[in-house]
This record gives sequence, C-alpha cells and structure tokens, in this order.
Amino acid sequence: MEQKQALKQMIDFNKAAFDNTFNALVMLQDQNEKMVTSLLDQATWLPKEGNKAINDWVNAYKKGCVDFKKTVDESFHKVEEFFSLIK
Repeated sequence: MEQKQALKQMIDFNKAAFDNTFNALVMLQDQNEKMVTSLLDQATWLPKEGNKAINDWVNAYKKGCVDFKKTVDESFHKVEEFFSLIK
C-alpha cells in the first residue's frame, strides 16, 4: 500500500507542477498578446493581410495550448485511473 500512496503523491506533484507551469506560460502569453495587439493597432503601415496573418498565428497558438492542456489532463486522468485499479 505504501508504493501505491507514493505513486499517487508523485502523480499529484507532477500534475500540480505542470498546472502551475502551464498557467504561468498562459499568463506570459496573454501579456505578449496584449503587447502585439497594441503594436498592431499602432502599426498603420502594416497591410490588413499582415495583421490578419498575425492574429491567425496568435489564435492558432492559443488553440494549440488548449489542445495540449486537454491532452495532458486526459493523460493524467488515465494514469490516475490505472493506479486506482491496482490493489
């Protein structure tokens, strides 16, 4: 039983570390997005196509982050389920 408890604590620690790191990166990305948006609003020389391309890039990055977080959360859930089946 001690091994199961130790594994659960290790999984919980790794999940918490991942969540905290991911949240910090999301905050950093949000700040960068605000900075880029401000820059794009002031860049009257940039064609609309360039502005759209940058916005599409930012949106694709956001979607990639959401998909990555979802995949990691599902993986942690599967690992937790697996260890809950061990007696």
